[in-house]
Amino acid sequence: MSGAQAARANGAGRRIYEHIRAQIAEGIWGVGARVPSTRALAAELGVSRTTVSAAYDQLAAEGFIVTSPGRAARVAAVAAGASLANGTLARRATKHRPAKLSAFGQRLQAMRFTPMPASAPLPFDFLYGAVGARDFPSMSWRRAYLAAMLDLQSRLYYAPPEGDEGLRRALAGYLGRTRGLRCLPEQIVVVNGSQQAIDLCARVLLDADDTFVFEDPGYSMARRCFEATGAQGLNVPVDEHGLVTQDLPDDHRVRLAYVTPSHQFPLGGTLPIARRQELLDWARRQCAWIVEDDYDGEFRYGQHPIDALASLDTDGRVIYVGTFSKALSPQLRLGYLVLPTELQEPFQKAKRLTDRHAPVLEQRSMAALIDSGAYERHVRRMRREYERRREALLGAIARELPQGTEILGAAAGLHVVMRLPLTGLGAELALITAARRRGVAVYPLSTSFATDARSSPSQGSAFVLGYASLSSTQIVEGVRLLGEAVRELSGSVLD
Repeated sequence: MSGAQAARANGAGRRIYEHIRAQIAEGIWGVGARVPSTRALAAELGVSRTTVSAAYDQLAAEGFIVTSPGRAARVAAVAAGASLANGTLARRATKHRPAKLSAFGQRLQAMRFTPMPASAPLPFDFLYGAVGARDFPSMSWRRAYLAAMLDLQSRLYYAPPEGDEGLRRALAGYLGRTRGLRCLPEQIVVVNGSQQAIDLCARVLLDADDTFVFEDPGYSMARRCFEATGAQGLNVPVDEHGLVTQDLPDDHRVRLAYVTPSHQFPLGGTLPIARRQELLDWARRQCAWIVEDDYDGEFRYGQHPIDALASLDTDGRVIYVGTFSKALSPQLRLGYLVLPTELQEPFQKAKRLTDRHAPVLEQRSMAALIDSGAYERHVRRMRREYERRREALLGAIARELPQGTEILGAAAGLHVVMRLPLTGLGAELALITAARRRGVAVYPLSTSFATDARSSPSQGSAFVLGYASLSSTQIVEGVRLLGEAVRELSGSVLD
């Protein structure tokens, strides 16, 4: 049989299957009714008996008819309360109890998440967390990935939950060189991005009657992970230097503190050594864990990156969270934890229960990039490039935006916070709307606070401007258009 003939036979068989199924749905053939023999139906329709037999086999496999050798096929009993329509199984409308969710599910349902940005970005999108596709080291990654694919394994099976040994060994060396963090490969667990690392910390370390310390403002997706356990957040304020450690609570229920000490998200402060020591002392007194999220620690401008808080930890209280999302791509979904010795086993087991392990080929490709030096060369190149984009952003803001505009957190990372001299409860939304009309997307700082910062008109309007995914030319033009939007609003009353 040629390919065209086979396609026609398959199409005819599908139509026969759908026709008989629809007749059963409409009650034309009731339960127990005989259906035509394959020979008779084939003769009636002018198709081969094989085509009809294939359709009957499919109906029997799905439970619509019952067949047996030497006996006529009959309509089977369809599940009670169900009807068939348009080729789908549809439940008749009946009264039923609402779906019951677990306490965890109910907490998730009640949470308000920041909407995901549109899949088609505006021409000048200052989205934090996005990096430029053109900046990805495609050739280096392709070579490493192909080499990993050609390195044939004797068998394909699940990998260790803690991650590929080669990547963990490479990471231990990299962290020692770049973050001042001395650790063993055995302390590292490779995860699907820093978000999974934070989620594992929440699941392993918090119960519903516990509390946790959180920076305010801070990274809202981490806050949601901890809140989903039922634990209560204790919000500690942030100033230009980061977490205000003198406000750390003396509460026996506190089990952990989540911090971003190298580049506080979103305000950008760097926690000074005195406060770092105060935080470590507090954790020791409280018997609490510190989750250090080092989300973009590689990118500090004009000086060497600050060593990780974990490098100062002598008591085994700090859990270090690292990621490749900012240096390479958030779509790669590779991150890692560096754990105190006593937490290695429970975190490995939690990772195994969650999703077995992170993708192996990506892990081996990443290990090859680090071992060859290509990853660190890429980071140095991008640090220089991001510094140029940052300078373009700061220069454009100085030219285009009104006097009194304040910039925070520009010394490091891939975003700044811009506070504008626009007040009034409607100012933030009004500027977002006016900017979008000009093809510019900006994102409010207010969503990073534990409570709605927009409730106070005296706070002004502040925005988190990410610049990693834009070229210098796009940044300059985007800020120019944003300046137009600001000037439009400055002449109106915002209340």
